[in-house]
Amino acid sequence: MNFLARKAPQLALVYSTTVSRLPKTLSVRLKSSSAPKRAGSYFKLGLTGVAMGALVGTGYTIHQQNNPKDHFVNETFFIEELEEIPEIKPSRQMKFSEDHSNLKLTLFQYQTCPFCCKVRAFLDYYGVSYDVVEVDPVLRQSIKWSEYKKVPILVAKTPTGYQPLNDSTMIISALASYLKDSGKSMAELVQCFPYITFTDDEGVKKKEIMNKYFLMLSNQQYKKENDKSLSDERKWRKWADEVLVHTLSPNVYRTREEAFQAFNWFSEVGEWEQHFPSWERNLIIYVGASAMYLVGKRLKKRHNLKNDVRQSLYDQCNVWVSEIKKKGTTFLGGQQPNLADLAVYGILNSIEGCVAFKELLENTRIGPWYLSMKQAVSAHQGAKFV
Repeated sequence: MNFLARKAPQLALVYSTTVSRLPKTLSVRLKSSSAPKRAGSYFKLGLTGVAMGALVGTGYTIHQQNNPKDHFVNETFFIEELEEIPEIKPSRQMKFSEDHSNLKLTLFQYQTCPFCCKVRAFLDYYGVSYDVVEVDPVLRQSIKWSEYKKVPILVAKTPTGYQPLNDSTMIISALASYLKDSGKSMAELVQCFPYITFTDDEGVKKKEIMNKYFLMLSNQQYKKENDKSLSDERKWRKWADEVLVHTLSPNVYRTREEAFQAFNWFSEVGEWEQHFPSWERNLIIYVGASAMYLVGKRLKKRHNLKNDVRQSLYDQCNVWVSEIKKKGTTFLGGQQPNLADLAVYGILNSIEGCVAFKELLENTRIGPWYLSMKQAVSAHQGAKFV
């Protein structure tokens, strides 16, 4: 069993009760590699387009979980609250009349990144208002202030500054903890999800977020929850991140034609024509689609998908539907979606306009569940539980 998985329950309890008491001097700013220098030539810019194209839309699926077996933990980091961030005009604002969270949130995202779609599904379902900043996937000017260079990044306005949250699963766990039990501030909750660095068997230094599948609840609130339900929810959230999401890219980019169709849909739904200059939009589409067609072949091999990659996608979606059928309920969470339902829906929603998704509906039993989820999210049905 994964070392972190074995230790997570104990660590979740320790961090939920003690980490908020740590002195400020123990908090260390999360470090990341510096952003690459801006290309000085078209050739370099093309390479940048290839690299960043891999992050666009459903290409952003290389989200490996580490497997450190009894490795030495080197350092612990916490995401620090910032005094200020640059003022960036939102691409759009999502305002919900049902919102009573008192949160002021800004989501830095790619519109069709499956991990960004997970976060939006959560916010929309619970009717939590937020601003959206569509990140330029080539130059990434809007996140230059952040030491974390991936998306999604969610920023919460606090009385003393701005609290960034990184990684879609950690973001959702922190927000769910806040909405269910707002005894802790968002800054305090972030301290319950520390980054650790460790050295693997090959001497490579790696990084992982502790507790990211756990909710940080008070003892009183925890007693209201069902242990078995929480355990199942964590299990299937992890399955969504480690299994389901890796079936997307090889299917979306199965052929060159499908890759270009997908990138044109990404452009349409992401409103690239409005947010980015024409040369950049075309660079992303043509270089990105070509690159991801090749990347999709490598991902097929890496994740041991079947020769017919469609069948791997169908198989995993049928596994999900079968689990819900065993429960005899509309959703995995029962009569209302839980965090696993929202994660799976968000991931699949990221390819809704692609050929692969159309064929998925035609060849599996996932349609009724997906339609029910779409209605629940669109109607912000979770707002009544906040």
